[in-house]
Amino acid sequence: MTDVRFPSMSDDANALGVVATWFVGDGEEVAEGALIAEVAMQKVDQELYAPASGVISLLVPEEQAVSQGGVIATIEG
Repeated sequence: MTDVRFPSMSDDANALGVVATWFVGDGEEVAEGALIAEVAMQKVDQELYAPASGVISLLVPEEQAVSQGGVIATIEG
């Protein structure tokens, strides 16, 4: 299993971000390198790509606050 983590986007270790948009659904098959989400923090958006291939389980819904480095999904494959 591979964890998908919210990227580090700020020097402030306590800064929170959100998953602005999931481009995949829970339980979908994803390919390594595929665009899976757009994340946002302090008016900065960043695309997030799958670190591995397999079935993705979304752990954080869109617009829920999450810490940098927090696990937002897992990929089983």
